[in-house]
Amino acid sequence: MNRFTMANDSDIMNGAVTDVYFEKTMEYLTMLKRNPYVTMEVTTQSSAYEYINFTGLNDVLPLLESHNVDVYAIPEGTVLKPRDINGIPVPFLRISGKYLDFAELETPLLGFLCQASGISSYSSLLKKSLGNIPFISFGIRRMHPAISPMIDRSSYIAGAAGVSGVLSSKLLGIKPSGTMPHALSLILGDHDAWKVQHDNASFRVFLIDTFMDEKFAAIKAAEEFPDIDFIRLDTPSSRRGNFPNLIREIRWELDIRGHKNIKIMVSGGIKLEDIPELISAGVESFGIGTSISSAKPVDFGMDIVNIDGTDITKRGKFSGIKNVYRCKTCNDVIAGYSDTKPTCHCGGTMENILQPYMENGKIIKNEDIETVRQRSLAQIENVMNL
Repeated sequence: MNRFTMANDSDIMNGAVTDVYFEKTMEYLTMLKRNPYVTMEVTTQSSAYEYINFTGLNDVLPLLESHNVDVYAIPEGTVLKPRDINGIPVPFLRISGKYLDFAELETPLLGFLCQASGISSYSSLLKKSLGNIPFISFGIRRMHPAISPMIDRSSYIAGAAGVSGVLSSKLLGIKPSGTMPHALSLILGDHDAWKVQHDNASFRVFLIDTFMDEKFAAIKAAEEFPDIDFIRLDTPSSRRGNFPNLIREIRWELDIRGHKNIKIMVSGGIKLEDIPELISAGVESFGIGTSISSAKPVDFGMDIVNIDGTDITKRGKFSGIKNVYRCKTCNDVIAGYSDTKPTCHCGGTMENILQPYMENGKIIKNEDIETVRQRSLAQIENVMNL
């Protein structure tokens, strides 16, 4: 038995985490000796996000590996609306194969895509709102530790400047980002905690709100250690009052004392809607946790659209095997059932962005994290209109 209340790799790969009705369906079809060749598409009918940053394919591919299926998908880090310009749901992923070869994997497959894409889509909104102002993913302590790498990976793809998770950073090939906890000040006292941080950290960020009023703590930190990079406020909501005005007050007091070089970072319960006023008040870096890690999942579903060459699907869905064409000029998308490239209304060239990733159960395309991240950052900048 597992030591923790969680599925292990084997549980996920062998279908143990599937919904029971898939088990029953497989039992019935096996009994009836029916195993049709199907094509299934992953779409969403509605989404909490106007733009979806597609993420999670990195886990779907090893899940399906060695199953005799073909997989086409939109590349990770692609940002697009869930419906095309004609209102047709966009297929983000397409699987073709004998139904019984992969039926029990629908549940974990959707789980991989829904949550990762939700976190990356929310983080994309943060990135678009923040522009060049950095934010760090601080949210793993709010979620099950088993998924901490997925949380950090998804936020990093969508623009987080860094992640706090040690394991996540190792898997991403980046250095973990963090400042100092309140525990260090509680154990050592502010001055000694700041000093050890100052003397040993390459990037000096002081947490200033453990014991003192934020303004006077900021002044004290700046006067004792004038070469620090940031002061960080993690003030609890019960003590904040008007948080932007508190930031303005601190910025003013630092500036008139000649400490314009010291920047302000904030963390603790920061949400997307808080960002504009905090930037206006003078914040130049953010640690964002729970709102990232608890971002609403994208409500993907996976549906049969063709059985043994016949286009068929359930009510409310669109049958037929589709391609996804995107205009290189205006970024508009058309989900088409023809292999003929449509003509964009703007006159631009359209390309099929649904790409082959697996053939007969063998992964034929893999992308490194930086390629995915750079695609994502470019599309957040150029595609999302807020």
